[in-house]
Amino acid sequence: MPARPGNLGQQRREPLHPAVDGDSNAVTANATAPFLGYDTALAAGWPIATGVIEGACRHLIGDRLDITGARWGLQGAEAVLKLRALWSNGDFPAYWRFHLTQEHQRVHQARYQHPPARAA
Repeated sequence: MPARPGNLGQQRREPLHPAVDGDSNAVTANATAPFLGYDTALAAGWPIATGVIEGACRHLIGDRLDITGARWGLQGAEAVLKLRALWSNGDFPAYWRFHLTQEHQRVHQARYQHPPARAA
């Protein structure tokens, strides 16, 4: 069903004309043109909101966070997404070595760096 202007006055209806007339691309292109630089991206061969980007978002975010019954807080969701990105990029082994080194430093070396003096 096509969009209709309803009871909007001329001033409020004017920005809606392209969408009401069925040209929603005109609204998107006009509103975002100064920020996107499509010509530069296309010349460089970069993907522009294509299936590649949407598929990556679905893989990283949707497949994990959209599990039925799952409830995510911001910190938990962010942590899981960071780990999924590391795994997907093949960087997880390097990250895990870094993580273990930092954990060892935090737990052991910092604790025993200045041991208490022994009483004679």
